[in-house]
Amino acid sequence: MDDQEKLNQRLAELKSEHKDLDEVIARLDESRPYDLLQVQRLKKRKLALKDQIVQIENKILPDIIA
Repeated sequence: MDDQEKLNQRLAELKSEHKDLDEVIARLDESRPYDLLQVQRLKKRKLALKDQIVQIENKILPDIIA
């Protein structure tokens, strides 16, 4: 497996986890009352995943200044 395939696989894993967290946060938000600290931690993890996703996407498709 080359680097490009590894990056694509990791990107898919991160996107899947990000989507799962989004669904968990939405479910928690619908069920009142909920643990605000838990939701904040999940949102922080989701943001960290998004940062990793952007980094990998930039490695796969770097910006080309024309």
